[in-house]
Amino acid sequence: MPGSVESEARKALTRLRRAIEKGQRELDALSGAIRHAEGNDFPGQEYDQARDRMNEILEFLDEEGRRLQAKILEAGGLEPGRVRRSSSSGG
Repeated sequence: MPGSVESEARKALTRLRRAIEKGQRELDALSGAIRHAEGNDFPGQEYDQARDRMNEILEFLDEEGRRLQAKILEAGGLEPGRVRRSSSSGG
């Protein structure tokens, strides 16, 4: 993968993650407002299902992030499972 494509893919993943996380906050705000207004008539199960779907999207994004990272490492000639971060404490 060329460097600019990798960068754009990572940026797109990050933007979408932020959008979904914001959507979760907005759903919580909406849920609170409607729950307060409707009381026992509030459709809590539907809101729970919407939250679950958003969490599934976040899990998908995590998987895609790992897949992208593996492709980048492979393109650079590295094995994804064998890469370790070195400590900065010098040893």
